[in-house]
Amino acid sequence: FAGEELANAPELRLREIRGREIAMIFQDPMTALNPVHSIGRQMDEMLCLHTDLDKAARRKACIDMLESVGISQASERLDSYPHQFSGGMRQRVVIAIAMLAKPRLIIADEPTTALDVTIQAQILRLMQREIKAQGASLILITHDLAVVAEMVDKITVLYCGRVVETGPVRQVLEAPAHPYTRGLIDSIPNPDHRLPRLRQIPGTVPDIRNLPRGCAFRERCPRAAALCAEVEPLLQEHSGGSIAACHFPLGAGETA
Repeated sequence: FAGEELANAPELRLREIRGREIAMIFQDPMTALNPVHSIGRQMDEMLCLHTDLDKAARRKACIDMLESVGISQASERLDSYPHQFSGGMRQRVVIAIAMLAKPRLIIADEPTTALDVTIQAQILRLMQREIKAQGASLILITHDLAVVAEMVDKITVLYCGRVVETGPVRQVLEAPAHPYTRGLIDSIPNPDHRLPRLRQIPGTVPDIRNLPRGCAFRERCPRAAALCAEVEPLLQEHSGGSIAACHFPLGAGETA
């Protein structure tokens, strides 16, 4: 992170980084928030750990952040508990806590999964606005390609814990090089094209604890050949700027 290796960093250094340099927005706000502490106390803890602000300044910062994420009567809501908020409001609180110390990197893990479609759109717009306002970077973990297309500049597709394709989001979604990426895109229902059956990727995901030799996707891949069973493909650059791990990548316009 910023040139610093964190894998073996001491716990004290990691505590300095968590929240201050790197913050996390979790999938389920109900479990991300402590049910026995007020929202204000949980926000104040972040500022106590990572700033030198006095109590009055911390309270004002918390109120300002709650207002910026669209929570009305913020000064009164500081004394409320997580169960007193709706799902959408709880997720706004989680975003507020993540942004409070102005981190350089936000990691968002399926931040809208537990919300209905209308609230999802509001939360995504809110995240975009706040991240842009603070000049932060975003890593978005999601299975929703529509959200990916809306939120990010670069996409990385993983299968069985391995990167199979990465590149500019428009290039990867419009002209994927890896058959798995193509399968994900084709499985999205399209109201403009009537099909007798929804498309799906055949087969099942292998046991990640005992991955097969060669390419982990080969048993589900329509392009698989003998080479795929023997040699694990390495990431290589392909036309258009994307990078894919495939012995027989798709060309422009190919569907399988």
